[in-house]
Amino acid sequence: MEPDLTLLRELVDASPGFGRGTAGSVPEALIAAAEARVGPLPPSYRWWLAEFGHGRAGDADIATAGPADDTDDMDEAITAGWRLTGDRLCFAVEPDCGDSFHFALDRSGEAGDGEYPVVCRDGADGSEYPVAESFAGFLAVQAARLRGLRDGPNPAVARLWRSTPGVLLGNGVHVYGPQSIGERNETFEVPRYAPDWVLVGDDSGGGGLLMRRHGRDRVSVHRLGLGAICADAEAAGEWVTDDLPGWLRAGGPLPG
Repeated sequence: MEPDLTLLRELVDASPGFGRGTAGSVPEALIAAAEARVGPLPPSYRWWLAEFGHGRAGDADIATAGPADDTDDMDEAITAGWRLTGDRLCFAVEPDCGDSFHFALDRSGEAGDGEYPVVCRDGADGSEYPVAESFAGFLAVQAARLRGLRDGPNPAVARLWRSTPGVLLGNGVHVYGPQSIGERNETFEVPRYAPDWVLVGDDSGGGGLLMRRHGRDRVSVHRLGLGAICADAEAAGEWVTDDLPGWLRAGGPLPG
């Protein structure tokens, strides 16, 4: 999924453990100058630079784009000489020889959106493993873990969060990111009335989108009135899809 930048701003503003540098946003000219050195930067990372310039997500310090005359010497700049090694561009590092996070420049993003997958290099043994499908997804994954949500309530939502911190479509369909899913489930008392289910979104018209937390079918989405949430949401509601990301890419058509 292409990152939703409106919800990304909401995620950054609402996430404990996120911080912003004091220098403020980076001008477009400096971002372009950085790209001239390291190549095109992912749109959601460009957005971060233009909005905040510098900061952190959890323990990870996120690189900025510094003045063109000293970027090779600025350790925190994305253009620092050590950050680009082959097809890996390091954009975030945890302190004290912790993990580092890299754009995998040899892998194309989804649907030609200009994003690069994010991989982590273990600070202890140097092993590499995938983290997210975009910089926005990296922030969503970090926010989820800081909130104690792990990867997400089920694999389908976890897959979505690795690309974008939620989705808000023109027809009112809203699938929540880690910044709002907990509050929405508490508001509608889902753990009390439907403990095996999770409210993953709504249709902005009084209908909730629910998925199972447990069991064999953790991919089907069912729509049920937010005032009628119950333990048997499948029987009480209506089936929507068994491919959440594909359904969202198709515009989130609702039954009826």
